[in-house]
Amino acid sequence: MTQIFHIHPDNPQQRLIRQAADIVRKGGLIAYPTDTTYALGCAIGEKAALDRLIQLRRLDDKHQFSILCADLSGIATYAKVSNTDYRLIKAHTPGAYTFILQGTSEVPRRLMHEKKRTIGIRVPDNAICQALLEELGAPLMTSTLLLPGEEMPLSDPYDIENALGGRVDLIINGGFGGMEETTVVSLVDEGGPVIVREGAGPVDRIF
Repeated sequence: MTQIFHIHPDNPQQRLIRQAADIVRKGGLIAYPTDTTYALGCAIGEKAALDRLIQLRRLDDKHQFSILCADLSGIATYAKVSNTDYRLIKAHTPGAYTFILQGTSEVPRRLMHEKKRTIGIRVPDNAICQALLEELGAPLMTSTLLLPGEEMPLSDPYDIENALGGRVDLIINGGFGGMEETTVVSLVDEGGPVIVREGAGPVDRIF
């Protein structure tokens, strides 16, 4: 059974945030709004929830997963980052960017790119996300809510309910979402940042 929480996008109700965090801690798979699109998320290391997400989106083993963080205080736990790259990331977070970095041993192998051993790091500029991450005290594994056969992510909460009812444990209705994904920036190469995907985050601010 899928629970539906209507959470205010600017002033999230703490009672509902606590309940949402409990669902995540118990291994739940959730759909939730970010500062760009709606996304699917689960706790890092929850294999069963990750399997459900992979099946729901029909992802292959080449998919680049990302970790949603409240801030950059724990970035060194999950990614290897130079001082130069850290300054670049800090200047553009929170915001509509995902930064690809070399992952550390703390990242479950299934979340990293099979050959490159990379992981995406993202800090969203969204009150619901921030409240949920603060309540969890830990990052979320995250993936855009882009379903098989669709060209654009779902943005209408009621379309999301119709599409995911019975397939996820919780849908957070935080109002209409965006349809443009994050700008993805790779910081893996020593030659400087590389734009992997141009999205909601302005590219000219990276260089």
